[in-house]
Order: sequence, then structure tokens, then C-alpha cells
Amino acid sequence: MTTGAGALLRAAHAGPGLAVTVLAGLLALSADLSAARVATVTAAVLAGQLSVGWSNDLRDRVRDATVGRTDKPLATGALSVTTVQRACALAVVATVVLSLACGLLPGLVHLMCVASAWTYNFWLKATVLSWLPYAVSFGGLPVFVHLTGGSAPPAAVVVGGALIGVGGHLLNVVPDLADDAATGVHGLPHRLGARRSTLLAVGLLVGATALLLVSGSLATALVVIGAVVVAGLAGLALVGRGRAPFYSAVGIALTDVVILVVR
Repeated sequence: MTTGAGALLRAAHAGPGLAVTVLAGLLALSADLSAARVATVTAAVLAGQLSVGWSNDLRDRVRDATVGRTDKPLATGALSVTTVQRACALAVVATVVLSLACGLLPGLVHLMCVASAWTYNFWLKATVLSWLPYAVSFGGLPVFVHLTGGSAPPAAVVVGGALIGVGGHLLNVVPDLADDAATGVHGLPHRLGARRSTLLAVGLLVGATALLLVSGSLATALVVIGAVVVAGLAGLALVGRGRAPFYSAVGIALTDVVILVVR
């Protein structure tokens, strides 16, 4: 077995984790936090995401091996369970310390977000409530960031974050529907199916777009550009075939994240 950094990063779901970490850092910058606060917020979110990713692969290692997931180091034996358990434990400790370093209240909010993500890994992933941790965690992220700076976030930002989270959940699961169903996972996307999951994700993400654009202070030209881009992607998602609806919805999600940061 190897214990290389590359395998550990793969087991931590480095791509999605990095995306959420970058989003948190950008939100911190847009909230005018000090450089030290931006660094602490970003580090806390990174630690939390590592803990979530590693706990997910620890929980799913048998299922991943059953369906032959060669991209999962624990399932292939490229990593030992003990190595990932230790890394996960260190990430949890770092998450608690860094979160509370942002202040007691914001720290507790972020720990709630991380705990919510863990409930997905261990309990809610295979249920009709699989969407709920995403709504809580993504809606709570801007709350954590703004409270770190001493202010409450606009309600529209919290709701928009929650909608982006649920839409992202649906999109993230669609490519793995068959493997999940083969091992008894029947969350909301599995019950809806690929097509309806993608269309629901589009609806949620378009709703987030509208909410963030209407409630923000963007220049009129930027509002028009954002609306046109999202409308075009939504149209392609509705009429496209194959993977086109999925990629269109991903494009809407990315646009929403940009609006969330710059609004």
C-alpha cells in the first residue's frame, strides 16, 4: 500500500473540496475581512472539506470496491484505512481549532456546516433527505463568513447559497446514479432519475440566479449579462440531449457562484 499525498488528496475529494474552499475565500474577500481573517476562514473551510471527503471515502470504501471504483484509493488498496482515519482525525481537530479562531458564534456556525455534511456521508445520503445537508451547509457558509466579520449576511445570500448547494448535489450525483443504485443508495436524485434531477437542478440554480440578481447591487449591464447567460444555459438544458443538460446546469452553477461573490 502507498500513503502518497496524491492518493490522500484523491480520497479527500480534492476537486469539490477545493472549489468550496475557493468560494469561501472569495466570499471572505468580498466581505472585506482582514487578510488574517480571510486566511483563517479559508483554512477552516479547507480543513472541514478534507474531513468531509475522507469520512465519505471511509464510509463508502466497501461499496466503492463492490462497483469497481478504480478512482477510489481506499477501494483499490492504494491507501490503508488507518492512514485515512488518522488524516481525518487531524482534519477534524484542525477544523475545530480554526473555526473557533474566527470567533465563537461564527465558529459554531461553521462546525454546524461541517457536521451537516457528515450527516450526509453517514445517514442521509441514501434517503429522500439527501438534499438537506447541502442546503444547510451551503446556506450556512456565507453566514459563517459574514459573522466572522461581525455582520449578518443578507437573507438572499443565505437562500441563494442553499439553492446552489441543492442544485450542486443533484448535479454531482447524476454521473454516479447507476453505481449508487447497484449498492442500495436511493437518495433524492436516484428517485428522480438523471433527466428530472438535471431539470430540477436547473430550476433551483435559475432561482438562485434570479434571487441574487434582484437583491444585489450589480450594475445593470452585469445583471443583463448574467441573466442572458443563465437563460441561454437553461434553454440548452431543457432541449439538449446526452450530457448537454448536465454541462449546462454546471455552467449555471458556476455563474451563480460568481454572482454570489461579486453582488
